[in-house]
Amino acid sequence: MEFKNPQEDLERFRNRLTIAGGFVLFAFGLLFLRFVWLQVVQHEYYRTRAENNRISMVPIVPNRGLIVDRNGVVLARNYSAYTLEITPSRLNAGLEAVIDGLSELVDIQPKDRKRFRKLLEESKNFESLPIRTRLTDEEVARFIVQRYRFPGVDIKARLFRQYPMNAFAAHLLGYIGRVNTQDVENIENIGQDANYRGTEHFGKTGLEQRYEFELHGTTGFEQVEVDAGGRAARTLSHTPPVPGNNLTLTVDAKLQEVAEKAFGDRRGALVAIEPSSGGVLALVSVPNYDPNLFVDGI
Repeated sequence: MEFKNPQEDLERFRNRLTIAGGFVLFAFGLLFLRFVWLQVVQHEYYRTRAENNRISMVPIVPNRGLIVDRNGVVLARNYSAYTLEITPSRLNAGLEAVIDGLSELVDIQPKDRKRFRKLLEESKNFESLPIRTRLTDEEVARFIVQRYRFPGVDIKARLFRQYPMNAFAAHLLGYIGRVNTQDVENIENIGQDANYRGTEHFGKTGLEQRYEFELHGTTGFEQVEVDAGGRAARTLSHTPPVPGNNLTLTVDAKLQEVAEKAFGDRRGALVAIEPSSGGVLALVSVPNYDPNLFVDGI
């Protein structure tokens, strides 16, 4: 018959308790060291990351300057319209599946899909890109009701360039189009990249190109607090944009109209100059085109 020694059992228990206590203390020591590392050594790094997640700088694109003739007749102006935009990096489903779902609410034509894919190839994945422009009020309302189904998709108000007289003085005025890689390089080369944040269009030809930086204006910024879904919760600060300068021409719209009608179906070019000042009163080049077609791309 074997008898247990209470003293030995107690000693073994104390040893086990000491080992367990030491392990617990060691674990808490590691946690404490990790806490010090995160809260003290890496404090500024994680504080900055947290602020960047919580606060977003939203650029406010300025109104582009108007182009008017010598008598104040508007030849190029702006108007506001709603666009349906997709941010590919924020989608929780395949891009084509999302577009198919959106097409049930908003009229999305094959040409819209083709243009979107082209924009996607030319842009960074995190950028917001339009899949449809100039939405009707009914289309806006239909999407707003179903917005919860489409994270990464939103409706934004954008300014669009318009040439109210269509092909009138097209070669003189030129047109604007969506910013491409070459435009980005030009903007960066002259140190204007900060001022063009959020800007989607750039002067391509004619006066729109020649006076791009005068017409563009100064971009404003809004510092907003965002929620976990990336939506703006409240505005912290606001720096308003400065509209671009208006461009007043020496061209006389009535004389320009007379000159264009005189050409009829004939091809050719004409420049009418005021001798006393050297100002161009009319400039015609036939055949011409409608610059409105180039704003969103053909």
